[in-house]
Amino acid sequence: MKNEINEIGKSVIDLQIKALKRLKSSLDDSFNDAVKAIAKCKSKVIICGVGKSGIIASKISATLSSVGTPSFSISANDCSHGDLGRITKKDILILISYSGNTSELKNIIKYARSNKVSLIGIVSNKDSALYRSSNIKLLIPEVEESGYGIVPTSSTTSQLSIGDALSIAIMKKKNFGKLDFKKFHPSGSLGKKLKTASDLMLVGNKIPFVNENELIKNALKILNLKKLGFLVVINNQGLNLGIFTDGDLKRLIQKRREIENVKIKLFMTKKPYIVEQNALATEILSQMNKRKITNVCVYNRGNKRKTIGVLHIHNLINNLRWSIDEKNYSVNPFFISNISSSPFL
Repeated sequence: MKNEINEIGKSVIDLQIKALKRLKSSLDDSFNDAVKAIAKCKSKVIICGVGKSGIIASKISATLSSVGTPSFSISANDCSHGDLGRITKKDILILISYSGNTSELKNIIKYARSNKVSLIGIVSNKDSALYRSSNIKLLIPEVEESGYGIVPTSSTTSQLSIGDALSIAIMKKKNFGKLDFKKFHPSGSLGKKLKTASDLMLVGNKIPFVNENELIKNALKILNLKKLGFLVVINNQGLNLGIFTDGDLKRLIQKRREIENVKIKLFMTKKPYIVEQNALATEILSQMNKRKITNVCVYNRGNKRKTIGVLHIHNLINNLRWSIDEKNYSVNPFFISNISSSPFL
């Protein structure tokens, strides 16, 4: 019995794979036209369907909105009771229907035609009102459904897939990048994965600045006070010349007996690893792990030598621990050994 049930499940998936392969092969210039039209739209993309297609419409609308194209879905039934007023000439209307002759869509099609609303039809029937009335026709190949051939399964998968394909193509067309995506996803695991240096960096008097001409004995007081394990060495103009780390101090002690009256600029690390303020925190953490460093300076894109913040490895780990893929990423044990003593935890 268990094997029989598994085979049923596999047969449903096989039909959907077959449908998606046919859909992939069917894409033509109409898809390109739809992407261009939606990307140029200065207003909203409104999506509507009936039944299962209506549910698909809601998902496509949500995806479009999340990647930079304002969109909402509407109920076909509600359109006949006042919601047609939400559709304007500047909008693009997408109607989804397998048959293309669904009675609930007739009033919407009529309204779009009479008010010159740009209409994109996602439909499987060429001999249908929706296909004939659409300015751009996205023809979904007819498919075999599961469940006695009548349950909307393969068809809705095709509709969902064409919606995802449109969304991603439009996103690329608009040059909608990770930082843009971050604006719409500030919370959850996605929000954490998209945090940037500017979101997590320490600023102001928390930055351990020290002048290049400061003596080591005075610099050590700042090092102990800030508790970050490094100092940012700057000149009189406030520009970054390098950093002085705990490691630099240890090496200096090993080489010299007298260090207190030595200027810090003579033993700082020049040209340290620095990051731009919009760099993704997960990528910074990966680089710090590879380089076996615990701190980085953050700069503004306009001036690499001007430090506007600093990042500490413990702070990054604490903020990103739930967004790191533990299977593909491991933090160097060197960083973890003293994590409990971090000032951030």
